[in-house]
Amino acid sequence: MQRSKLLGSIMGATLAAFTVGAAAAEAATTKAPALNAGTLSGAFLSARTAERGNDFASAISFYRQALAYDPKNTELRQSLLLVLLTDGQFKQALPIAEELKSVPEIERFSRLALGIDALNRKQYQKVNTLMMLSLQSDLDRMITGLISAWAKAGSGKPNEALSMIDKLQGPEGFTLFKTYSSALIADMAGQKDKAAAFYQSALNDKANVSAAPDTYERLVEAYASFKIRTGDRTGAEALVKEASDMLSGRMVLVEFNKQIAGAKTVKPLIQTPQQGAAEVLYTLATAINRNGGEAFSKLYLQMSLPLRPDHDATLFQLGDISAKLDQSDKAIDYFGQISADSAYSRDAQMQLAINLAILKRNDEAIQHLNGLLESNPQDMRTYLAIGSIYSQDKDYRKAADTYDKAVAVLKQPVRNDWTIFYQRGIAYERLKEWDKAEPNFLKALELYPDQPQVLNYLGYSWIDMNTKLEQGLDLIKKAVDARPQDGYIVDSLGWAYYRLGRYDDAVTQLEQAVKLRAEDATINDHLGDAYWRAGRKLEATFQWAHARDSKPEPEDLVKIEEKLKNGLPDEKDPGVAKNGVDAPKPPVEPAPVPAPDKKG
Repeated sequence: MQRSKLLGSIMGATLAAFTVGAAAAEAATTKAPALNAGTLSGAFLSARTAERGNDFASAISFYRQALAYDPKNTELRQSLLLVLLTDGQFKQALPIAEELKSVPEIERFSRLALGIDALNRKQYQKVNTLMMLSLQSDLDRMITGLISAWAKAGSGKPNEALSMIDKLQGPEGFTLFKTYSSALIADMAGQKDKAAAFYQSALNDKANVSAAPDTYERLVEAYASFKIRTGDRTGAEALVKEASDMLSGRMVLVEFNKQIAGAKTVKPLIQTPQQGAAEVLYTLATAINRNGGEAFSKLYLQMSLPLRPDHDATLFQLGDISAKLDQSDKAIDYFGQISADSAYSRDAQMQLAINLAILKRNDEAIQHLNGLLESNPQDMRTYLAIGSIYSQDKDYRKAADTYDKAVAVLKQPVRNDWTIFYQRGIAYERLKEWDKAEPNFLKALELYPDQPQVLNYLGYSWIDMNTKLEQGLDLIKKAVDARPQDGYIVDSLGWAYYRLGRYDDAVTQLEQAVKLRAEDATINDHLGDAYWRAGRKLEATFQWAHARDSKPEPEDLVKIEEKLKNGLPDEKDPGVAKNGVDAPKPPVEPAPVPAPDKKG
């Protein structure tokens, strides 16, 4: 509840602020043609199309073409400014920002860009002047207030900076960001007692910390560094371990802990006002990097880079956003820029490999992942990533071999290792080696009792093989109880009823599954089959037609078209699971590999 409260306050403020160029938030695949549009309207529409598709290079080109027809058009200049900033072309954006600094609708970005430039030039008084906006949302107030405080600290007045932050008004969810900045300013100023109090206060803000895991991660690094520099290495190690356990699945703190373990000295996380202001933009950007906020997040992250170039955490976030927007080429570029000795390096290399696989560059991806295994053969995420690539290629033998290697190095499996056995079971089941598959599903349930994916797959498999029918049905029902809004699992229950000849029950569940996953061809196809067997043949043909139009796999399309033409053949033995007849496997969620799940 608290998490949604924090995100709601931030996202609400962001949406209110980002009134120009919001189309950049839409992740489409259309690419604007690299041609001269020929007219003002043509250039404008082409720019918007490119912007919606996140093709910023083309958008910039078309906006410039449009401005050639109408040089004083304020809306066009505003849009060009935002696209330049979002694309990381900060220097090119500055002249336009200067032109627009007095336009209320865009000053939150134009004046912020100019303020960042002034901060880089150590023109601290100018920064404070530029951060005065005529229109501001809660988010604007937080950004400008914190950056002004860092400028004040840069002027050698840390106490005034801390006072400015203390007076900042805003939603309760912003308290963490205020306290964190106060800790960093006090730390930079050498005010150890104040810094320690602020760090601990931020750490104790559990509700907001859980809602902003990236900020928490940075807070832990900064506080651990402070503890080591003030003689409390034991406390630092305990802090990082506790945070690593809390953020299980994120390798950054694990790698950070390795780095500080043998280090005689540790640098402060933030050493300059410029880095501090960049940290403000970074933490707020990561907090809105979810639920459609990717474009907003990217803009603020890009604006932080001039203050802190080549910053590994920022590059990682930009890579993550690019991947979410289906821009794997850009993601690979960002992840590839992260330094090899960075705490972010291993996660970055993992994500780089996954994006190579998305681009069907599987050999490169596997080679990359094998390199990660050489450096750490205990990392189960790497085995999952390799196995997932093989499975997507339907090379289940190599997938099974990969999971076998993973199990071989697991001396004492723990709860989190259930995925290895689950994916191994799927690989063997697809190879029709059930004697090897079933024990893996059972082992996964031993490690993680009542895990919905495993319950669903094992229960469905039993029914499909016409064995342990009631047990199988019970497992799927448990899975549905655990995930009633999961259309795929509800579909499995409906299809299990269908396989058992309980067509009315099948229709009930499959209708619910279609409501949850209206666009899924397989689920619509299943409902069509159930309608047909329940005697509702007109509805069946309608549902099959919908399945046909929902982009099914080619082999499924052939079957659907046959059913539209001839219906289903008469059933010979109703009420008995139809072993081997029209029995698709339940959808398999991708192996939960790599990237820490920051967005939860």
